[in-house]
Amino acid sequence: MQKQAIFQSKLLPYALVAPQLAIVLIFFYWPAVQAVIQSFLLQDAFGLSTSFVWFENYLDLFKEPAYFAAIVRTFVFSFAIAVSSLSFALLLAVMADKPLRGSTLYRTLLIWPYAVAPPVVGVLWVFMLHPSLGVLSRYLRAMGIDWNPLLDGDQAAALIILAAAWKQISYNFLFFLAGLQSIPKSVIEAAAIDGARPMRRFWTVIVPLLSPTIFFLLVINIVYAFFDTFGIIDTMTRGGPGKATETLVYKVYTDGLLGGNLGSSAAQSVILMVIVVMLTAIQFRFVERKVTY
Repeated sequence: MQKQAIFQSKLLPYALVAPQLAIVLIFFYWPAVQAVIQSFLLQDAFGLSTSFVWFENYLDLFKEPAYFAAIVRTFVFSFAIAVSSLSFALLLAVMADKPLRGSTLYRTLLIWPYAVAPPVVGVLWVFMLHPSLGVLSRYLRAMGIDWNPLLDGDQAAALIILAAAWKQISYNFLFFLAGLQSIPKSVIEAAAIDGARPMRRFWTVIVPLLSPTIFFLLVINIVYAFFDTFGIIDTMTRGGPGKATETLVYKVYTDGLLGGNLGSSAAQSVILMVIVVMLTAIQFRFVERKVTY
C-alpha cells in the first residue's frame, strides 16, 4: 500500500501551500524583519530624517530602570496567568469529564468565553469591578475591602491577571477535556482495583498521561500572556496606575505609537521576541524531558 500522496502536476503541491506561505511571509516574517531594521535607526521628532545608530537604541533601553521593571512585571504576570488558568481549566475539565446530567450544556458554557475578544473581556471586568460602578465592588466594600484598582497598583495587577486568566481558561479547558477523554478507562479502573484512591489515581495516572497536553498548553499560555494580554490591559488600566500594569508588549505600544520613539519601540519588540523564543526553547529543552508520550 502506497501512503505517499501523488499529484498529477509537480506544481500543484506548491500551489496548495502558496497562500499559507504568503500569509506567513507578509504578516509575520516581513514585519519581524522591518522591526529588526527599525531597531538600528533613529528618526527625528518629525520623521523627516533617519540615521543609523547601530545598537544605541538597545543600550538606552538597558540603562532605563523602567524597562527592567517592565520585564520583571511581565514575567510575574505570565507566571500568574499561566498557573491560574491551567489550574482552573484542569479542575473544570475533570468535573466535566464525569457522567453528569446536562454535561453538554455545562461544557458549552465553559467554551463560550474563548470567543470573546480581549478588549471586550477588559470592558466586562471593568463593569464588574469598577470601584464606583462595578457590581462586585459593592460586595468587596461590604466585606471591608478598600477596593480601588484605579489608584492601587497591586489591585490593578490582580484585576488584569484575573481577567486574562478567565479569558484563557476556555482554551485550556478544551484541550484538557480532550486529553481526559482520550485516557483509556481501563487504566484508571486497574488503578482503582489496585487500591489507589481518587487523588492518588489523579496524580499518578491521569497527570502523567496528560503531560503532553500540559506541556503544549504551558507553551501556549506563556506566549498568550506575553502578547495577547495587550487588549485587556489597554481597555482596563492603560498600563496604570503608575505603570503598575505596564508589561513589555504594552510598553512597545506606548513608546512607539504614543511616544513617537519608533527606534526604541522596535528594539523592545525585538527583545520581546527573543525572550519568548528563549523561553519556548528552554521549555522544550528541559520541561519536555518530563513529558510522557
